[in-house]
Amino acid sequence: MPRLLDGLLVLDMAQFLSGPSAALRLGDLGARVIKVERPRTGDICRTLYLTDTELGGDSTLFHAINRNKESFAADLKNGADRAAVKALIARADVLIQNFRPGVIERLGFGYEHVRALNPRLVYAGISGYGEEGPWMDLPGQDLLAQAVSGGMWLSGSEGHGPVPFGLSIADMLAGHALVEGILAALVRRGITGEGAHVQTSLLEAMLDLQFEVLTTYLNDGGRAPARSSLNNAHAYLAAPYGVYATRDGYLALAMTPLPKLAALLRSEELETLSQPPEAGFDKRDQIKRVIADQLVQDTTEQWLHVLRAEDVWCAPVLSWPDLLGQEAFRRLDMLQTVRRVDGTSLQTTRSPIRVDGHRPKFESAAPKVGEHTNALIDEFGLR
Repeated sequence: MPRLLDGLLVLDMAQFLSGPSAALRLGDLGARVIKVERPRTGDICRTLYLTDTELGGDSTLFHAINRNKESFAADLKNGADRAAVKALIARADVLIQNFRPGVIERLGFGYEHVRALNPRLVYAGISGYGEEGPWMDLPGQDLLAQAVSGGMWLSGSEGHGPVPFGLSIADMLAGHALVEGILAALVRRGITGEGAHVQTSLLEAMLDLQFEVLTTYLNDGGRAPARSSLNNAHAYLAAPYGVYATRDGYLALAMTPLPKLAALLRSEELETLSQPPEAGFDKRDQIKRVIADQLVQDTTEQWLHVLRAEDVWCAPVLSWPDLLGQEAFRRLDMLQTVRRVDGTSLQTTRSPIRVDGHRPKFESAAPKVGEHTNALIDEFGLR
C-alpha cells in the first residue's frame, strides 16, 4: 500500500545517532533515504560498538539506525564528489545534517549555499547546544548533553549522585523533534512552495523532555525538586510512586490513594500515616518504607492479583526476555528481519507508527559504504 511519504527524497548527511534517527523515521514513513557518507570508512557510527558483536563489518547500532537506506559515498572535499552531492541536493526534498556549527558551511553545504540550489528544500540540522553562544563549539554528545541539562538530578534516590539515563535519550529525542519540524515544514511547503531551515539541538530536546517539571520549578518559587531517599521514581510525585521489591521480583506502583492502598495491604501503620491527604509528600520516605516492607512479603504475581482487582495502577518490572515472551508484545508485531546484499541479516524493531491499521515493514538492512553509488550516479546523471 502507498506510504505517507512516498515520493519524497531525503539526503541523510548526518552521523552517529540523532540525525540518522530522524532520517530513519522519515524512511519508515515511506521517504526514500540516501545516506551520504565518506568513502571506505563511512559514517563513524559503523564502528561505534555497544557490544563486541558486529554484523557484516558494522556495529549493531549502525544497523539499527540506518536500515532501509541507500549509501552514496562522497568525499565532500573532492570537486567531482561535491558536484555530485550538489546535484542530489537540487533534486531532494529534505537534507539532514548534524555537523558541528560552522563545519558544513566551510564545506560549502550550509543553508544559504544549498537554498540557492533548491529553494524548496527543507534543510534540517541538529547541534549539541545551538548554533551560537559559549557552548556552540563543545562536542554534541548524548551523555554530555544529559549532564548539562539538569535532568540527571531527577533519577536515582536522594543521597545518590547524578544518574544518567541508560539510553542515548538526548540523541533520540532530538531526532524525533527534528522530524516534527521537518514534517511541519513540508506541510507549509505544500501551501507556499517554499522550503525552510529547521533546527534543534540535544540540549533543547533534553529541556523539552523536562517541560513538565521545569515549569513546576520555574513557578514554584525556585524550590528545587526533592528526590525520595527510598525507591525514587519521580522527584515531584508523592508516595507510593516508585518501584518496590517483591518476594520474587519488582513491582511498579503509580498514583494511588494511600488509604485505599493501606486497606489492600492490610497495614494499620500505613493507614495512620496516610492522614492528612498531603502526607504522601510530607511523609514520603516513611510511607514508602512501610509499603516496601509489606510488598516484599509476597510475590509479584500475587500483588498484581490483589491490586489490579481494585484498579490500583501497578505493573511488574519486566526484563527484555520477560517482555519478549508476553502475548501483549507479540500482538504489537514490533520486530522484523532485514537483509542486505552481502548476506548479512539481523532482527530489529519496526516503526512505532501505524497508519490505517498498518505498520510499515521493510526488508532492507543498513547498506554497505557506497553500496548504491554507481546506481545513483546512473539514475540521477551525476557524472
